[in-house]
Amino acid sequence: MDILIIGVICYLLGSIPFGFILTKIFLKKDIRDIGSGNIGATNALRTGNKFIGYTTLFFDIIKAVIPVIYIKINFPELLFIGSLCAFLGHVFPVWLKFKGGKGVATYVGILFALNIHFGLVFIIFWLITFGLSKFSSLSSLVASISVPFYLLITAQFDQVIFFTIMFVLIFFTHRENIKRLRNKEETKTKIY
Repeated sequence: MDILIIGVICYLLGSIPFGFILTKIFLKKDIRDIGSGNIGATNALRTGNKFIGYTTLFFDIIKAVIPVIYIKINFPELLFIGSLCAFLGHVFPVWLKFKGGKGVATYVGILFALNIHFGLVFIIFWLITFGLSKFSSLSSLVASISVPFYLLITAQFDQVIFFTIMFVLIFFTHRENIKRLRNKEETKTKIY
């Protein structure tokens, strides 16, 4: 019974579409009609309102941190199930006909809640890649694959499968970005 309750609660918390909500409240617009149409933080920045963009980023991270830390303390055996459910809630929110964000900010929250070193590895690779390319999508992909590689290098084999699955899911959510990157049509992102 615990696994079902934890899974549903994590999914519902992960499914809160902060980019959609904040854009509606402050701009009276539907974020799905702006930029890429995505509800995540990168597209929220494309509204031209940095407050909305960074607030979306913050809450998309926090909505994963809170349940994952709670599970880590109280139900450690369900840690990866809860983490995955929070991520899937963001990517496939029931409130928006299962069309959500790409999951990167929520994944960052999961990483920091699980182990601060995982989060730092992700952030370092994201910043290096972004500094060189200015592509948020490419940075997210490189940073996502860096975590399972870090685990292999540091011989933490028991967690490699979970983080490889997470990379595959992020790769899936970025499939349109990958096509645009290959065709040199991807838009560079301004984060400041």
